[in-house]
Amino acid sequence: MTTPVPIAVPRKGRPLEAVLERVASVVGADAESLADDVSSTLRYEKAVTKGGVEESRGPYERLAAYSSPADPYAPEYTLLRDDRDGMPRRIVFDSVIVDVGDVPVHLVGREEPFRALRTHEFALGFDSADLVLEEVVDLRPSGVAGLDDVNTRIDPQESDVRVVTGLGDTVYHTLMATPELLPAGADLDRSFVETYEGDLCISPRYERLVTAVLGTDATRDVSFTYPARDADEEEAAIAETGIGVYLTVTGSTAREHGLVLGEHLFPSETVLMANAAEASTTIDRVRDRLVREEAESVLSV
Repeated sequence: MTTPVPIAVPRKGRPLEAVLERVASVVGADAESLADDVSSTLRYEKAVTKGGVEESRGPYERLAAYSSPADPYAPEYTLLRDDRDGMPRRIVFDSVIVDVGDVPVHLVGREEPFRALRTHEFALGFDSADLVLEEVVDLRPSGVAGLDDVNTRIDPQESDVRVVTGLGDTVYHTLMATPELLPAGADLDRSFVETYEGDLCISPRYERLVTAVLGTDATRDVSFTYPARDADEEEAAIAETGIGVYLTVTGSTAREHGLVLGEHLFPSETVLMANAAEASTTIDRVRDRLVREEAESVLSV
């Protein structure tokens, strides 16, 4: 068999499912069955880890049942420690080989695919666009509005990695505020934050991301606050603060807390990334197939 092209992918959750769906849309029926198999297995394991499902078998028994070591085209899994109380062992995706056109591709699970690309372990990988903002996007007076802005704000001396395209599994970082905070007729958008002075509630560790998205001008007079570690819903903390930024799909929970939904600031989307320093003819062919150019356009890289 031709040496497979390795691609770093997330180990679990929505981002991995988005990757498998993209591969299936390119490869066809066999990959669709693979995507369904991996996704259903990991959803079940998540339920076991969270205590929603009782399992008589231990994690090693389940791991053995899921695995087919003799078949590289069958998915493999591995065990990681989960950060929940008691640090339970959680079964997550490890690897599988699929043929993308005439090129075998080795999807390799990584906890931090983006960083694996930054250190040149991989030429291609999938990860959340959030991590690019958190680590390498320049902070500027104006904010980053979408994926198209990302590559222009990566210092070439800082990283060889560039975003190629998004996968469409979009959850937006969204402004939320209590009605009392908004003057009559005011829109809850970036321009409102530019005139706002006070606390802004965000998820812990998102200071750089939110600053990149809003811009340094808008966050100059803002003090970031965070939900309590034991908070059930971050929207409740935002309601207590008065204004904040949070990831949301429908905004239903925010409305339950009396919050007004404002501007969608930035798509928290799984993206295909490439390390330009590791490019080759074969890698470019795989990248172009995964982009599905008939449906999406390649970002400026």
